[in-house]
Amino acid sequence: MLTKRLERVAMVFLFLAILVALNTACANGGDRTGENGQSGKIRIVTTIAQIAEPLAVIGGDKVAVDSLMGPGVDPHLYAATQGDIKKLQSGDIVFYSGLHLEANMVKVFEQIGKERPVLAIGETLPKERLLKDPKGATDPHIWFDIDLWKQALGAATEELKKYSEADAAYFEANKKAYFEQLDALKAEALEKLGRIPAERRVLVTAHDAFGYFGRLLGLQVIGLQGLSTEDEIGLSDIEKTIDLLVDRGIPAVFVESSINPASIEAVVEGAKKRGHDVRLGGQLYSDAMGAGGTAEGTYLGMYRHNVDTIGEALASKEG
Repeated sequence: MLTKRLERVAMVFLFLAILVALNTACANGGDRTGENGQSGKIRIVTTIAQIAEPLAVIGGDKVAVDSLMGPGVDPHLYAATQGDIKKLQSGDIVFYSGLHLEANMVKVFEQIGKERPVLAIGETLPKERLLKDPKGATDPHIWFDIDLWKQALGAATEELKKYSEADAAYFEANKKAYFEQLDALKAEALEKLGRIPAERRVLVTAHDAFGYFGRLLGLQVIGLQGLSTEDEIGLSDIEKTIDLLVDRGIPAVFVESSINPASIEAVVEGAKKRGHDVRLGGQLYSDAMGAGGTAEGTYLGMYRHNVDTIGEALASKEG
C-alpha cells in the first residue's frame, strides 16, 4: 500500500516537472529547427508509429515525421519524458490517437495545443462506429479496422492540407494512392481469414486490442486483460478462456509484442492439464508496430503479418 502511494507521489512530481518544462518551452517559442534538421519540411510529431508511418507516406517529401513510441512500447502506460517535450515543441503539427489510448499524456497535449495544431485523430470518428467494453469504456485500438483508420488518417490529411494549402493536391493524391493499398489489404485479409473453419474463428490474446480487427474480419476475440494493459487479469478470466478453447477445439493462442506473455502461457498450461494441447500461434503486433526498416515496421506490413500469423495458426489441422 505504501509503495502504491509513493508511486502516485512520484507521478505527481513528474507531471509537475513536465508542466514546468512545457511552460518554459512555450515561453521560449520552442525549438523551431527540429531534431531532424530538415528545414523547409512540415515537422510532424506523433505518439504511435501506426500514425507516423502512414503520414510519412501521405506527406511524402513535404514532411519529416517523428514518432515518440517505438517497437515494444505500451502506449497505455507511456508517460512523456523531457526528451518528448523537446520533440513535441519542435513539431509544426502533433497527431495522437486519443480515445484514452495515451492516457498519461492528455494534459501534455492540452498544453502543446496552445502553441500549435494538435489533433487526436481517433476522436474525429463517428461515435456510433466505436466499440465499448462492458463498463462503457471506448476501445481505442481503431487502427485494426482499416475502414475506420482510413477515416482517421483522412482527418490528419485534412489538417496537413490546411497547414500547407500549396501542397493540398499533393497530399490528396498520395492519400488516394495509399488508401487503394489499404483497400487491397482489407480484401486480402478477408480472403485469407475466410479460410479458417467456423468453429475455430476465435482469436485469443493477452489484452483486448483486437476488437475492431475481429469485427471487420469476422472473428470472435478474447482478450484476457481489458482494453488497457492497466486492467487486471482475474483467475476466472483465465478459466473461462480455457473452457472455450477446450469446448471449441481452438488450436492456438497468441502473444503480443508489447505485452508480457505470462497470462497466455498460463492459458496454454491450463488447457494442457485439461487434455487439450494449445500452441502459441505466434507473436502479433497490437499496440506497437515492428522495428523501422522491416516490413512489420510499416502499417501495411504489420497488419499483413498479423493476418498471416492468425490465418496459418487457426486454419491449421495440427494441434
